[in-house]
Amino acid sequence: MEHSYLVCYDISEPRRWRKVYKTMKGFGDWVQLSVFQCRLSKEKVLRMTARLADIVDQSEDHIVIIDLGPAESVQLKVECIGKPFEPIEKKAVIV
Repeated sequence: MEHSYLVCYDISEPRRWRKVYKTMKGFGDWVQLSVFQCRLSKEKVLRMTARLADIVDQSEDHIVIIDLGPAESVQLKVECIGKPFEPIEKKAVIV
């Protein structure tokens, strides 16, 4: 079962920030600077967390992973000013 996640990060060094950004692009959709929305299984969350832990400086950087609940039943209530928010939809991936 997939859950919806909001991942926000504050990375103090630009090179590490770019690495975190590139890593997150493989797990979710970019919402705005240092914020991603993701739709992930437990296995993918663990993989994402492990990859991020390898990049960040534990004493300087900060990443927050917010579990919003089961992706199929979560009712996102997002208020935006400007560009509209687009939630991630479940879709087939062809490899």
